[in-house]
Amino acid sequence: MKPKKIWANYAVSDLERTSQFYTKLGFKPNGPHTSKELVSFFFSDEDFIIHFFLKDILEPNIKGKMSDAHTANEIVFTISAESKEEMDNWAKEVEPAGGKIVSPPEAFGKGYYGFIFTDPDGHKFNVFHM
Repeated sequence: MKPKKIWANYAVSDLERTSQFYTKLGFKPNGPHTSKELVSFFFSDEDFIIHFFLKDILEPNIKGKMSDAHTANEIVFTISAESKEEMDNWAKEVEPAGGKIVSPPEAFGKGYYGFIFTDPDGHKFNVFHM
């Protein structure tokens, strides 16, 4: 198997809230893939995409239930920062945008510095600089 591209699909309860959160954090909307059922954003220079579908749209299409991200981890994406200062600034932006800091910025392991946050639907992201 040699995939042409990979992206992620998350379930959310409110598209407008999700759109506002990721826009406030500075992620670039993937305009052609926005509709009444989903919003989509680019998450890196390599254009990794995460689609955020309304939960009641996504579950029938995957033939099963999505986990509740507030109580269980689906997957934790890691976002790499260019510097400690950039990472600290990102940490300051999460809560005003509507997210939650799970673990404040801290040093961990040799040469690693990072924090963990959740979006309004509980999806976790690990942000670090190394």
